[in-house]
Amino acid sequence: MRILTLFLLAINAFALHLPDGTNQFDSKIWGADRVTNIEGYESGLGKIFTFLQGNEYFAYGVLLAILGVVLAFTLHFLLIGPKHFSHDGKKVYAFSLIERLAHGLAGISWVVLVPTGIIMMWGSTFGGGSFVRFAKNSHGIATILFAIAVLPLLFAWIKRMMPTAYDLKWMLMLGGYLSKDKKCIPAGKFNAGQKQWFWVAIPGGILMIATGACMYFLDFKEPAVATWLGISQIELLRLAAIIHNVLGIICALFFLIHIYMAVIAIHGAIWAMITGYKEEEEVYVLHHYWYNELVSKNKIPASDYEKIYPKL
Repeated sequence: MRILTLFLLAINAFALHLPDGTNQFDSKIWGADRVTNIEGYESGLGKIFTFLQGNEYFAYGVLLAILGVVLAFTLHFLLIGPKHFSHDGKKVYAFSLIERLAHGLAGISWVVLVPTGIIMMWGSTFGGGSFVRFAKNSHGIATILFAIAVLPLLFAWIKRMMPTAYDLKWMLMLGGYLSKDKKCIPAGKFNAGQKQWFWVAIPGGILMIATGACMYFLDFKEPAVATWLGISQIELLRLAAIIHNVLGIICALFFLIHIYMAVIAIHGAIWAMITGYKEEEEVYVLHHYWYNELVSKNKIPASDYEKIYPKL
C-alpha cells in the first residue's frame, strides 16, 4: 500500500494522453531529465517523498485518525446527543442566495473529492484499474466545481472569519457541545470551529487546487513556477504531492467534523444553507454575539428567549 499513490495513479492515467498529445514515456520529465536526476533522488524533498511513499506509517496514521473522529462522534451522539432548537418560532436571515449556491456547489464537490481522494490514496488496495481511474476522473471534475465556488465564499465570508477574543472562550468550552444543557455561547455569526474549518477549506482548498494542477500537468514545457521557486521540475512535483496528500487528509478530517456538526450535532442546522434562515433560538443560544449585533442595529427585534436564557 503506497501513500502517494495519487501521484502514481496520475502517471498511469495520463500514460496515453499528455497535454501535448505525446506518450508520457517519451516525455522529457520521465526520460533523460529523470535519469540525470537520479543522483539527487534522495536529496532535498526526495527524502520526505520516498519516506512517505516507501512505508505504511502515514497510511495507518491516517486510517487511525479517521477512525478516531468517527469513534468520537459516535460516543458524542450516544452519550450527549444532538442539540434541538425550536423550528416553530421566528427565523433570522443568515445567508444570501449567492452564499447558498456557492456553499452548495462546494459541498457537492467535497462529497466527491474526499472519498475519491481516499480511493486514489489506497489505489492498490482497491485493485487499481478502471475503478480507481474513474475515481481520479471524478476527482478532477469535482475540483473544477470547487474552483468555481471557492472565490465567492472567500470574499463573502473572510471578514467574519477573522479571529476574535471571544473565539478563545468558545474553544475553552468547546462550544458547549460536551454539555446537554443549552446556554448562550460566545460566538458571532460564525463560531470558532466554523472559522477553523473556513481557513482549512478555503485557503487550504485553493492550495489543494494549485498542487493538484502541478500533478495533473506533469509535463509542462516551461517550468516557470519551478524556476521562480528556485527548484527543479521534479522537486516541484514532489513538493506538490507531499502538500496535496498531507493537506488533503487534514481537509478530509475537518470535512467529517463539519458534516457531523451541520447534519447531526445541531438538529436541523443544515436547513440554514438551504432556505437561508436560521432558527431564532439557535441564533440566540449558539451565536449570541451575532444576535446582540443584529438587535443593536435594529435588524431583528429583541427575542422572547431573553426571558428564558440569560445574556452573556
